[in-house]
Amino acid sequence: MKAIVLDKTCKAEDLKVTEVPMPKIEEDKVIVKVKGFGINRSEVILRDYEADEPYIKLPRIPGIECVGKIIDPSNSPFKKGDTVCCLMGGMGRSFDGSYAEYALIPTKNTFKIKEDILEKLSLEELIAIPETYFTAFGSLFECLDLKKDDVLLIRGGTSAAGLSAIQLAKSIGCAIAATSRNEDGINRLKNLGVDYAIIDNGEISPEILKIFPEGVEKILDFIGASSLKDSMNALKFRGIICVAGLLGGEDYIKDFDPITGVPNGRYLTGFYSNYPSQRTIDEMFEFIIDHNIKPTISKVFNSLENMSDAHKLMESNEAKGKIVFKLENDE
Repeated sequence: MKAIVLDKTCKAEDLKVTEVPMPKIEEDKVIVKVKGFGINRSEVILRDYEADEPYIKLPRIPGIECVGKIIDPSNSPFKKGDTVCCLMGGMGRSFDGSYAEYALIPTKNTFKIKEDILEKLSLEELIAIPETYFTAFGSLFECLDLKKDDVLLIRGGTSAAGLSAIQLAKSIGCAIAATSRNEDGINRLKNLGVDYAIIDNGEISPEILKIFPEGVEKILDFIGASSLKDSMNALKFRGIICVAGLLGGEDYIKDFDPITGVPNGRYLTGFYSNYPSQRTIDEMFEFIIDHNIKPTISKVFNSLENMSDAHKLMESNEAKGKIVFKLENDE
């Protein structure tokens, strides 16, 4: 089969399609014919520098998510021909992922997509959903316990996950403030109906406090460690901040002291997307359908040969939505 195999860290232009053996079925795993997958920032990080870490065993096929059809269900509850989405749990890092025509995936990371969902979404839309919307959905409703009357600040609002979070939050009627690093992004946020679009120069709390003197109830931060202290300063008493990304390029805060680093009466949580469940995946898709949410797609590629271009687009920060690969037609 054709696949993208990472045997060392490299530049985007070094990603090439190679021929590798088809995966062989194993107990508690399924073989999936990959119909498509989204490109994620973590895959760029893996290619750029993380593959040098000792916990990554090379060679490795990247890709942390996919949509596909079961061709060998092994001892799983799935049936041959079931349409499924697969994501996380070490996919593309601990074991080979989705940058391939076929993938061997643990049953626990594989989730059936109901027939009524398949009837209401195009294949491109379906491919654009799993990881990005799972992160946004879990962050907003599991971690932040978002309610209609909350004011929500989304830091990193023009990222794929940020755009998804805006859609989800708007669908329940929240007031939304969101950030971007440039005017083009600000215009996009305004066009999406964001109530307060704010340039992120690294310190936005003074601007937020001008609008909301007591701070905001909920913050979803996709920038991560580099912005956490400033985001905390924009949080209302009894408010919650959820960190769900590392767009700021820092993995952690050096010498972080939770006693002094988290202001009194403010709550810090994080969304760790490594443990999806069938129930959550069902709830997510049903929410998307019930609220008529359509994924924002930046570009659709139709061949693994285009992987270099996809990674370059991700690195450029010019993608206006999810970058997806559609390897099969809807039929």
